[in-house]
Amino acid sequence: MKGGKKQLQKLEARVRELEGEVDAEQRRSAESIKGVRKYERRVKELTYQTEEDKKNVNRLQDLVDKLQLKLKAYKRQAEEAEEQANTHLSRYRKVQHELEEAQERADISESQVNKLRAKSREICGKVLMEETRQTQATIQYECLVKCLPNS
Repeated sequence: MKGGKKQLQKLEARVRELEGEVDAEQRRSAESIKGVRKYERRVKELTYQTEEDKKNVNRLQDLVDKLQLKLKAYKRQAEEAEEQANTHLSRYRKVQHELEEAQERADISESQVNKLRAKSREICGKVLMEETRQTQATIQYECLVKCLPNS
């Protein structure tokens, strides 16, 4: 029986060893399950975050699209305003040129008027002098005629 006891002790030791291994394996299994659950939660969080990111990306893309449309409209308005400004500038330059020409013509006309006035004064002065001479001659003649005895 000695051999049976020894055999029994060996088997009991082996059972304890296997029970220890089972306990260790159960702990590892529990830790693995805990880790799996932790990673499952993390996957859910990341999935949720990914969905939120997709929603945000879609919202941002919509905003970008709207802003691009506004930008195109603003560019078109700026181009139209620039065309209008160029048209107005061209008209302004044309009117400015016409004004300068009109001022030049007015200056020439004023100069001619002044020359004509001077000439007119000169002619009027000569006419007055001639009229004065004629008047004086007439007066002298009349005086002579009156003063002379009737012959």
